[in-house]
Amino acid sequence: MADHEKEQPDAVKNKNKQGPAAAVLILVFGTLALVISLAVSITFGAASIKLTTVWEALFAFNPDLSDHQVIQEIRLPRVLSAVFVGSFLAVSGAIMQGMTRNPLASPAILGVSDGAAFAIAIAFAFFPGTSYVGLMGWSFAGAGLGALLVFGVGMFSKGGITPAKLALAGVAVGAMLSSFSTAVAIQFDVAQDMTFWFAGGLAGIEWTSIQMLLPVAVIGLGIAFFISRAVTILSLGEEVSKGLGQRTTLIKVLGIITVLLLTGAAVAVAGRIGFIGLVIPHITRFLAGMDYRWLIPCSAVLGALLLVWSDLGARMVNAPYETPVGAITALIGIPFFLYLARGEGRGL
Repeated sequence: MADHEKEQPDAVKNKNKQGPAAAVLILVFGTLALVISLAVSITFGAASIKLTTVWEALFAFNPDLSDHQVIQEIRLPRVLSAVFVGSFLAVSGAIMQGMTRNPLASPAILGVSDGAAFAIAIAFAFFPGTSYVGLMGWSFAGAGLGALLVFGVGMFSKGGITPAKLALAGVAVGAMLSSFSTAVAIQFDVAQDMTFWFAGGLAGIEWTSIQMLLPVAVIGLGIAFFISRAVTILSLGEEVSKGLGQRTTLIKVLGIITVLLLTGAAVAVAGRIGFIGLVIPHITRFLAGMDYRWLIPCSAVLGALLLVWSDLGARMVNAPYETPVGAITALIGIPFFLYLARGEGRGL
């Protein structure tokens, strides 16, 4: 480890001088805030529940009490899915931005989420009765299709790939796939089934979904941590990475697999929830530096925190009705995207 640190270029060392201390604070206080946020989120709903009741339901569950059943079967799976999905999208965005050196990269912007939703629409239309596990498989395949189309368009554009062109290709491909999804949903009368995936939300999440997300978290986040050091070097440029002996092709393949796993699982469970993968990596990078060994875990914590509070806001904005959580994250993400795009527009 020490030898590798000596091989790192000065650009990495200088950018990461303040990283570890800030990252540790983010992890400690972010995790504490996340635990508190989960408790608060569980108490809110159609019926308010006291924190003492939440504690009892978790550690002294009584199946005869309706509040305990609501907590265990409805609210707890919902908040846990928010943690998983938020962290998945944030880590996916961080890896995409690092590998492509594109500040506009995220699962939603580069068509990955729309591709996953399109594949789920195909599954509903032609393979009704597909299991949750099957839908997740379709979601993975669709995420890959979306990424392939975006990078294909970007590579064949005049002047090659630039961050702005990649973002424009992502928006165009995403709009196309979204239109195809809508057409399939209407033509084959599965629009009602697809409404949830189009809007994005966490209502109705069951323990079955949590059981599916757990292995994806272990594999996907595990790979992300494994390649984090290499992504730090890759984010400085492919030539620098190769000069330091990095196996760039292998790192990119592992990174793509990670993004497809995490994004596919997130869309399969919660639908299209945008902009978390765009906003959180930038905030984390500003606070903790460029070292992906810290950026990835910090992004996971902050992404989970953002989605937990976005879901809570979705329930409170128009109570007792629910606002799609994707609309809440869009309110945060769209101005942020426009700000970034304005800075990148000169590179068109």
